[in-house]
Amino acid sequence: AERQAAADGKIYFSYAQIHAAVDNIVAPARAFNPDVIIAIGGGGFIPARMLRTELKIPILAIALELYDDNTNTRNTTVKKIQWFDETSGIGRNVRGRRVLVMDEVDDTRTTLKFAVEEIMMPTAPAAIAVAVVHNKLKPKDAELPPGITYIAGEEVPDRWNCYPWD
Repeated sequence: AERQAAADGKIYFSYAQIHAAVDNIVAPARAFNPDVIIAIGGGGFIPARMLRTELKIPILAIALELYDDNTNTRNTTVKKIQWFDETSGIGRNVRGRRVLVMDEVDDTRTTLKFAVEEIMMPTAPAAIAVAVVHNKLKPKDAELPPGITYIAGEEVPDRWNCYPWD
């Protein structure tokens, strides 16, 4: 059943609803058999941690910005705010390994495409999968490169999603 929008027109998700959607990601993620999760912050951090409980693999954190929170406008390009060092620590688990990129929502796919391409270029993982809690049912502005496994916990209408960590 489709969730009803609140009076403000937004869809609000509870932690229980997020857990249920992440549970839908577990089996396909296990089938992909990742060595590391790369969480896109801020929205991908908590779902990545939920998924890690099941997969028991390390998490790396990156932060990207497509929307400027100060002006509530969309930037013309994605900006790297935080990235990982592939030469030390968990970052060594990327080159030649299986990587699962996690975010909360696939809206325009612009950020996901940017993240995947930035991971592919310098670190050359063996394989990449993308997992999102929610895939908005709408045309996307970008396409993922060929060969990328795509996993969505739920398909949702194109509405403004509000997550419990927002």
